[in-house]
Amino acid sequence: MRKLAVDVVVIGGGSTGAGVVRDVAMRGYSAVLVDRADLGQGTTGRFHGLMHSGGRYVVSDPLSATECAQENAILSRIQSSAIEMTGGYFVTCPGDDPAFADKFLTGAAATGVPAREIPVAEALRNEPRLNPGILRAIEVGDGSVDGWQLVWGAANSAKVHGAQVLTYHSVTRIDREGNRVSAVHCTDLKSGTDVVIECNFVLNCAGPWAGQIAHMAGADPVDVIPGRGIMIAMNHRLVNRVVNRCIYPADGDILVPVHTVSIIGTTDVKVDDPDNLAIERDEVQQMLDAGEVLIPGFRNARALHAWAGARPLIKDKRVSAADTRHMSRGMAVIDHTERDGLDGMLTIGGGKLTTYRLMAEHIVDAMCDKLGEKRECRTAQENIPGPEPTKNYVVTHRLEEREHDRLDEQIICECELMSRRMFTEALAVQPKGTLDDLRRQLRLGMGPCQGGFCTTRATGIALESDHIDIERANGLLRLFLKNRWIGLWPILYGDQVRQTALDNWIFQGTLDIEHLPQQMSEVAL
Repeated sequence: MRKLAVDVVVIGGGSTGAGVVRDVAMRGYSAVLVDRADLGQGTTGRFHGLMHSGGRYVVSDPLSATECAQENAILSRIQSSAIEMTGGYFVTCPGDDPAFADKFLTGAAATGVPAREIPVAEALRNEPRLNPGILRAIEVGDGSVDGWQLVWGAANSAKVHGAQVLTYHSVTRIDREGNRVSAVHCTDLKSGTDVVIECNFVLNCAGPWAGQIAHMAGADPVDVIPGRGIMIAMNHRLVNRVVNRCIYPADGDILVPVHTVSIIGTTDVKVDDPDNLAIERDEVQQMLDAGEVLIPGFRNARALHAWAGARPLIKDKRVSAADTRHMSRGMAVIDHTERDGLDGMLTIGGGKLTTYRLMAEHIVDAMCDKLGEKRECRTAQENIPGPEPTKNYVVTHRLEEREHDRLDEQIICECELMSRRMFTEALAVQPKGTLDDLRRQLRLGMGPCQGGFCTTRATGIALESDHIDIERANGLLRLFLKNRWIGLWPILYGDQVRQTALDNWIFQGTLDIEHLPQQMSEVAL
């Protein structure tokens, strides 16, 4: 058994948890973040990549609109290397109510969201694939964000300020001394070691799983309603700006350029279990139909990968518990002292990835108030280190990097221009990591071939390291391919069938992957 003692334990390694542990550490508290999986493996890594301008909510949720607008300006400055400032359009498509654009402009002015109407001809000139029948176009400051880079940036900043980050540590119990939280028990899933973390405070940032964590501390059920949404990545950038339909928020009304692809999203369906998120075929067709409204010929592009995420929505008494589409996207901090007679724990839910820093500020402010202390939040002033901390992300950055090392470095993943050195350096930092862990940091296998050509190269290089033997290498390969397939089954039609057949011939025909020797206990983490 391993024992630790800190001031604060942060539970949940998504954007909110990473932001919270950074804020806590910057205020001078000793802190540990724990998550049962890798950072950003839950909701944060399963979204459409939109850095909100606030425009989406100027009519439906004005407070969220203002928060998004303010945080958009902050994040694009302090975490610029994770954010591409693409800009965005809200467009009135054929059949949409043109008068909604007037409500939009009024709402934008009232909420402080920068927006201006532009001529339709200008929008079509800048985005020639847009539906030529659009009636109105409004320009906003939307962008796209790499959720994993954002989370890892915040976590690494927290480490610089003295925090510890423990991934693959599953919380199993929360101890109380009287009415106060006293310790968090975890299991290190990589080694099987039990870890006990004594603490003065627990900040529950587990998103859709927050209710499970609160239950471990003996609190009453937390009304976090998981809202499932599916998204589909298309195989290239159909647009270079975020394109939104200028309507009340609905399914499939956003198209976001992220890295080398475009992502259409999203549905919104209440679910009971955030660990069981189906990708329904009819919803896939719904997203593709929605794409056609924005971009005629959308279905002619290849659907590359599909996935689902669960929003951690706080129950909104104004709407039905099943109506997650119309629940507020605002954040809420739950004080378990007032609610459950439990001291030393706060829970946060709701919010957006765009507002993750503000959510952290709110819950850490609340913790300081509970402790009777005044410690200033500095997260909006201090930049988060990145490859180029003062320069926003651009889609051509890896092409520029490969221009400099092309004579010395082997390219392992042509789709994402990932070099051998990038892979080996990341593997050295995480010798127990899976290929999926490295994918989230390097985009291994996320391009048009979906790992068809780079996966076996990466496995061979991993085998050459001092940490991975042949059995684990085979297991890592099988696990990676299994996880890639989850997002391919729902979109097997047209060009995607041909690409998948090619990958299958490579893995099953040429390399005979299915007959590789298997360990008694297959690699799962």
